[in-house]
Amino acid sequence: MSLKIPEEAVPGHATAWGLQPFLHDSCITLHAPSFTVSRPDGQLREGADGFYHGERRALARLEITADRVHAAPIAGGVEGADRALFRTVLRGVAETTADPAVVLERRRTTAPGRLTESLSVLNPGRIPARIRLTLTAGTDLATMEQVKSGRPMGPVPATVEVATGAALLWGDQTVQVRLTGSPMPTGIQASAESGQLHYDITLAPGANWEAELVCTAEDAEGEPFPAPTTEDTPWRTPRLRSADRRFDNWLHQSHADLQRLLLSDPDHREDVFLAAGAPWFATLFGRDSLWAARMLLPLGTGLAASTLRVLARRQGCTTDPITQEQPGKILHEVRRASLRLPEHSLDLPPVYYGTVDATPLWVTLLHDAWRWGLDPAQVEALLPHAEAALGWMRDHGDADGDGFLEYIDTTGRGLANQGWKDSGDSIRFRDGRLAEPPIALCEVQAYAYEAARGGAALLRAFARPGADEWEEWAERLKSRFRSAFWVEDERGPYPAVALDRDKRPADSITSGFGHLLGTGLLDHAESALLAQRLAGPDLDSGFGLRTLSSDCGGFNPLGYHIGSVWPHDTAIAVHGLTRAGHPETAAALAVGLIRASGAFDARLPELFAGYGTDTGHRPAPYPAACRPQAWAATSAMLVLQALLGLSADVPNGTLTLDPQLPANLRPLHIAGLEVAGQPLEISIAADGMANVQAPDGLTVHLGA
Repeated sequence: MSLKIPEEAVPGHATAWGLQPFLHDSCITLHAPSFTVSRPDGQLREGADGFYHGERRALARLEITADRVHAAPIAGGVEGADRALFRTVLRGVAETTADPAVVLERRRTTAPGRLTESLSVLNPGRIPARIRLTLTAGTDLATMEQVKSGRPMGPVPATVEVATGAALLWGDQTVQVRLTGSPMPTGIQASAESGQLHYDITLAPGANWEAELVCTAEDAEGEPFPAPTTEDTPWRTPRLRSADRRFDNWLHQSHADLQRLLLSDPDHREDVFLAAGAPWFATLFGRDSLWAARMLLPLGTGLAASTLRVLARRQGCTTDPITQEQPGKILHEVRRASLRLPEHSLDLPPVYYGTVDATPLWVTLLHDAWRWGLDPAQVEALLPHAEAALGWMRDHGDADGDGFLEYIDTTGRGLANQGWKDSGDSIRFRDGRLAEPPIALCEVQAYAYEAARGGAALLRAFARPGADEWEEWAERLKSRFRSAFWVEDERGPYPAVALDRDKRPADSITSGFGHLLGTGLLDHAESALLAQRLAGPDLDSGFGLRTLSSDCGGFNPLGYHIGSVWPHDTAIAVHGLTRAGHPETAAALAVGLIRASGAFDARLPELFAGYGTDTGHRPAPYPAACRPQAWAATSAMLVLQALLGLSADVPNGTLTLDPQLPANLRPLHIAGLEVAGQPLEISIAADGMANVQAPDGLTVHLGA
């Protein structure tokens, strides 16, 4: 994900434009395209806190206080994805012993364009309680990039709604915000800084007071892209029961979050996709949405099909150097407005194509969805887009004709790096020097190889020309990769992370090894070398794979792509290792992710710090990470698929199961899977024996 903000303007000093707000202790509830970020006690008061809708902060402040009373939060957190509960003791109120008496309970629900806070105050004491609650609200109506870059915005004045005298209003030409309280507040007032609702409460012993706050945010210009979803979840609900409840909880929380990350194409509301993450990336990102849909294929092909269609409608048709659109290219991201960060020389248009990997990933998702049972008619309808995407790899992705997919930002205002590690300092030599573009990434060559092979299989199956040509193209790429990318150190050979502008191998050791495995780009001996590397303590933190080896120059456990751990990155490696025949290494990495999930209350973030289990028993957060993040959530399903050794080939009528579950996860039962549109259920006994309830017409192969 892009935009690691900010870098230092003056060495050793904070930037003049602010610091990106931290999120690691935030409570985030969401129902895309809206989400709420608060302190652990439920208050919205600082940093990135706010109620957001459509990339605008509708509320920046919502604090509840009791006059002349010390409030002591005692519990708070998410319940599911769109709900949260907070409890606060009002110290000294109606207390006759050392025990607390009066408690303020705050139940939050986030829905598209709507934040609801249900309040209750209970007095279980023996004497009456008298309280004045004050609800202070305000906003700056900041855009997401303004919030993220830490640029302070002045408050927007609040007004009291004339018609009712009971609502606070804010707004500009693009968004209108309204906050109401029910029952009618005792008092209401508005100022240039904020608005306030007052409630004077008297509670007899045993009595309870209740109220509801509702904040709505409406787009003044209608419903732009992306839109809330109106469809049911396009996949089955997984139900996992294993010997390690952390695994079960991770999958359960991930499913809840994914349901609320769904967005739709406003012109085709039946077609949905997963927003990349909250709060920074709550929109369509080509790479993220494709990986997330691919990871969820064992739950059904509906999300994959609709994601493919959403992106196909926006597939490049022309050459535009500003947007980096090219014929056949799949986009990088869609926002409601341009993303302008002058301090970083960044100016991304609303529809931006600056990605080198989304296009081959699109082809591979179509191929894999076909193998999991996507309706052949839907597959065939998308084949012209697959042919265009393959054509982009040949005609545009390889800009200099050396046979590798590479990228360069020619505008000076786009992303400097255009693979998934797209921060400006991510692609390095082993000594820490940055690689100069054009850059050919190792994992992108694997994606291209897999796409060419998968595209050829689709073309042949549907009697379209070009299959032989793409198989030959893939084999030439494989040969070139072996000649150009492999380097050697004291531990033996390994592929460089990239080739730089002079075709020199950037020889850092990275988690990118995992993306090569199982794609077919490597032979068995090469795969074994990489499996050994991934198992080493310089890459395996014990909680997942570090993006950069701790032995490399520039390693930083809190670096966005230079030492941190990304759950989706580790999950891809786990899957690749099982496909390549290295289940022991895969299981060790999977157990590390499960261990980390427990430390993050089953909601794994976008990334976390690369400190290892040798320095602490709990992973440390990356403070500005999104949580939830789509491909971190779908990683739970990919890890499960990998450990089950589960793959489908519906066109040829087969389902393969080769379970490699570590003993601490057995017994295991998973229901809610789907293949060929029908339910699939799998049980693995404590002794490793498997039982499969598969659809009629599929032959089940146990073992690779």
